[in-house]
Formats: sequence, C-alpha cells, structure tokens
Amino acid sequence: MINFNVPPFSGKECEYIKQAIETHKICGDGQFTKKCSIWFKERFQAEKILLTTSGSSALDMAALLCDFQLGDEVILPSYTFSSTANAFVLGGYRLVFVDIRPDTMNIDETKIERAITDRTKVICVVHYAGVSCEMDTIMKIADQYNLFVVEDAAQGVMSTYKGKALGTIGDFGCYSFHETKNYSMGEGGAIVINRPEYVEKAEILREKGTNRSRFYRGQVDKYTWVNYGDSYLPSELNAAYLWAQLECAEDINENRLATWNCYDEAFRLLEKDGKLKCPTIPKGCIHNAHMYYIKCKDINERTKFIKHMERRGVSCVFHYIPLHTAPAGLKYGRFDGKDEYTTIESERLVRLPMYYNMSKEDRKTIIESVKDFYGT
Repeated sequence: MINFNVPPFSGKECEYIKQAIETHKICGDGQFTKKCSIWFKERFQAEKILLTTSGSSALDMAALLCDFQLGDEVILPSYTFSSTANAFVLGGYRLVFVDIRPDTMNIDETKIERAITDRTKVICVVHYAGVSCEMDTIMKIADQYNLFVVEDAAQGVMSTYKGKALGTIGDFGCYSFHETKNYSMGEGGAIVINRPEYVEKAEILREKGTNRSRFYRGQVDKYTWVNYGDSYLPSELNAAYLWAQLECAEDINENRLATWNCYDEAFRLLEKDGKLKCPTIPKGCIHNAHMYYIKCKDINERTKFIKHMERRGVSCVFHYIPLHTAPAGLKYGRFDGKDEYTTIESERLVRLPMYYNMSKEDRKTIIESVKDFYGT
C-alpha cells in the first residue's frame, strides 16, 4: 500500500535529539528551539516567532491575544479543521462562518464584509493547501473596521502571497509541524507575532502567565506570575527533530513541488476533457506543494474513486465535514449568507498521497491508477 503520508525525515534528527539529551536540556527554549525560531524569523522577515506545542495551541494563543471580550465574534470559513474554530470557542467568541471560493477552497473575501456586526473582533483566514487567501482585500476590510486578522497558515510554511510569507501578513500567524505537514516535529507549531506591542504579552501567555522570558534576558531579577497563561512551550526534543529539516528546507520544498508538478501535468488533460478538476493557484501566490487534490463529479464518484485507488494499493483521503453542519458548529456558531460552495465542493475533493522523497515508481502508480479510473 502506498501511504497517504510519510512524516519527513532528513537523516540528522536522531543525532540532534541525542545532542539535546546530552546537554541535559530537554524542556523548551534550548539551543534547538532558538535555532528554529531564528530561522523562521530571518527567512520570513517576521517580527517574532515562538514555537508552540501544536498548531492548535498557536491558534489558541492568537485568539487570546486579540483582546477578546465575552460574546465577541470571529468570521472564518466553515471548510477547515476543528482547531481553527476551537481556538476561538475556548476564547469565548461566537463563530460566524462564511462561504468559500470554489477555485481555491479559501474563504470568499467578497462575503466577509456582509458578515461583520458590531460584535465582530477578528477575521480568521485559512490558507488551504498552502495557497494564500486574497489578503490585500481582507486586510483592507480589517483596516476599515478595525479588526484583527489571524492567519491559520498551518499548511502554508514556505508559501507566499505577493512576496510575503504566509503567516506574516495579518496580526498573528499560526503554523503547524504535525507529522502530516511539510516540516514536522511530530506534534508542534509556531505563532508569528506581527505587532511588536503584543510580543511581551505572547511570551507571558506562552510561559504559564509568568515573565520568565524577561528573567532569562536579564530584564528582571526574578520571575513571577503576572497574567493568565498556559504551557505552550514544546520540548527541546521536538525542536531538535524540526531543526534537522529546516537545514534542508529548500530540498524538501523542491522535492514536494516535483511530485506536485508531475501530478498536475498528468491530470490537466483529464481536466480539459471535463473528467475532474485540478487545483487553482491564483496570480501572486507561490505554494509549497502541501497537498495535491482533485475534485470528482460528486460525492458518489469520489466514494468510487477512493475504493478504486485502495484496490490499486493507493491510500487517498478526503477531509473537513463543513464545521457549520457539525454538532459543535451548530452550538457555537452560525453561517452567514448562503452555503453555495462549502458543502458541495467539500464533497467532491479528494487528496492524493503527497510526501517528501516519494519514489518515482509510487508516483507513477498513483498517476496511472487515477487515469485508469477515468478510462484513459
């Protein structure tokens, strides 16, 4: 069976984890945590980047940093993972879902303004498949209504919008380094702080509500509990694993793009014949080959497709039952306007295997299996 995902491994992970153990520093903010944070800050020209225990906890921090008041609202797409919504529910927000664009599966920027009320505090965008939302329009709306913008860039590390790294455009950005992501530490993530006035608040929030970061910088002679917070600091062992991949980040990115481009070249003729739909990459967006998906005719065809691929030894998956239709979505939010594309497009989409160092033989098997299903 060709796996849907294989966690990335560069070859130096074990060596670096051993180094962390030998320094007797395996809790967070050791040498590898610092190396990773500096790498992201310099590579993405970010104000401040803090590693976290997960992409979910990065979103939790972002929601709490948005100066929320009980009953405030957040506008977000329904087509996303539960973590995007959970972060704001835990912060006391009311969820307001809006429709997506069928071309990118991202939030439809033209539907946001209509959903704004006097309780709206945040617009949370999700860069699906590492392809950017239409950020110029979204940031203009946010500026006009004085709203925070949180970027869920869990899938967007190494992707850009008009030259800017995803996660660095809004007020706060969130990355994931789960084992299914392009760069992994098993479980882990990072929050990008793009407004300098929130850096200290973020550090306190991440360090269990203490000013420990200031203490380590020598700015105070002892640290103490100063505000609410939690334990969002990942293990140094996880950071050591991630650092091995950041050292060869370009190689991983190019390798995944090679697979993505092979898929795309193979399936564009099927799209031209009206048999399936391939991904759309808007002008100004550079993606990171986080995933390659196709869209079948409908949910029935998708079910048959997945079974066909499984018989051929290829694991394919679909995801995201729209949140506004889920029990928690009905409880904590509402859908603004018409669900024109969210549900119907989610029922068509299926993801093909995509991971670092996929063999040419496996890639060929996948492509031939797809073509066989569509009779070519």
